[in-house]
Amino acid sequence: MPTRRRAAALAAVLLIGSLTACGQEARGGSRYKPEAGKGGTVGLAMPTKSSERWIADGKNMAEQFRKAGYKTDLQYGDDKVENQVAQLENMITKGHRLLVVAAIDGSALTDVIRRAQDAGIPVISYDRLIMGTSGVDYYASFDNERVGELQGRYLVDKLGLKKPEKDSGDSYNIELFAGSPDDNNTKYFWNGAMKVLTPYLKTGQLVVGSKQTKMSQATTLRWDGGTAQKRMDDLISKNYGDRKVDGVLSPYDGISIGVISALKSAGYRGKELPVVTGQDAELASVKSINRGEQTQTVFKDTRKLAKQAVQMGNALLTGKKPKVNNTTDYDNGKKVVPAYLLEPVSVDKSNTQLLVDEGYFTAGQLK
Repeated sequence: MPTRRRAAALAAVLLIGSLTACGQEARGGSRYKPEAGKGGTVGLAMPTKSSERWIADGKNMAEQFRKAGYKTDLQYGDDKVENQVAQLENMITKGHRLLVVAAIDGSALTDVIRRAQDAGIPVISYDRLIMGTSGVDYYASFDNERVGELQGRYLVDKLGLKKPEKDSGDSYNIELFAGSPDDNNTKYFWNGAMKVLTPYLKTGQLVVGSKQTKMSQATTLRWDGGTAQKRMDDLISKNYGDRKVDGVLSPYDGISIGVISALKSAGYRGKELPVVTGQDAELASVKSINRGEQTQTVFKDTRKLAKQAVQMGNALLTGKKPKVNNTTDYDNGKKVVPAYLLEPVSVDKSNTQLLVDEGYFTAGQLK
């Protein structure tokens, strides 16, 4: 090959190499620099259909992403980690532009999220923080410690305790339930509640009859109501022969329903039922509250959470910076994940109408 032609060929190869490298760099930066603006498919990985709230979350996000100009791939993992991993791997293989993930087990997705990261696919952790990976870009949730505080404060107020004082003359028996040990939110709910309850436990105004006061003793795998019912049955039979349960810290409505079933089996009825907290304002629990059984729930408007996740995702995919309001509290072991937190609301029989006013339920549904 003549020298001049060789030089031209070499220049062409270098130019192609340079363009390829630039293309790779652009793709690697596609987590924040979109290649084509709106459009493409968003993968939505939800944990289960066994809770009505997750069905609503998935439906709301899918609908709002479609209105924003995206296709959606909505999958439910049926509370099996291997299902969710396989679903996410499939989404990555198909080249989805964004993943929104409500983890079944927040510590079990490290490898698959790394694959998304390597593929330049941004990830929003939805309601449950994904742990142990730098591949999570943003977190959308509620103020989860505040949820626990509302539950703890409700117990204290409903039992009529004013200040944590020794020798107050009043003592109430309570039992403590926590969420699933593989859900990072569990510790936030627990810590928020215990921040309120611990001073009263120290003075003896509140007494845990079973002495099971550690979170590790109170967790409920997969937030399962049946598991909670069995544990409550056991707690009552072993610790409450001649005394009664006055209150139960329950972090979630499904657990609350299981707890109440156990209490009813033990003979608690009507006004004899203890104060039982909850979370998510699920329809069965709101009806239970109106019947005078479950006492309280914490309302988290998942429509607003879905909207927030869609806004975050759309910002990422159109080259904008998502809005956040917390950049300090959600450390997943690899990074502090910037978050947007929504405010929860305490609901009992006095204000279930709020759920109707907000359009979350109809008046007919609550009858």
